Amino acid sequence: MRIEIGDSVVAVLHSPREKLLGLVQDLTPTGLFIRGVDLGYFDDWCRSIAAGEQYLPMSDYCFPMWRIERLVRDEPTNDSPSMAETFEQRTGRSLVEF
Repeated sequence: MRIEIGDSVVAVLHSPREKLLGLVQDLTPTGLFIRGVDLGYFDDWCRSIAAGEQYLPMSDYCFPMWRIERLVRDEPTNDSPSMAETFEQRTGRSLVEF
C-alpha cells in the first residue's frame, strides 16, 4: 500500500537527523508536507495533554525530498500499538484532532 494524504507516519530525516510523528498533508517528488511532532517529545507531549497541562502543538513542516532518509506508515505490530493508537490510549483523543 502507498502512503496517502492523512496517513500517520514516522519520518526519519538527515542533515540534521530528526524523527517526527505526524500526518501527511502532501507527498510530492519535491518533498513532504507533514503536520507533526518531534518523536523525542512524544512521551512528554502525551503526558501533558492527558494531564491538561500546556503543551507544544503539532507544527506544519515541509521537508525537501533529499532530507528524507525513511518514511514509514505508523502501523501496529503484533506486539505493540501504532504511535497514533498509543497517543489515543494515553490522552483519550485522536491524533487527527491535533
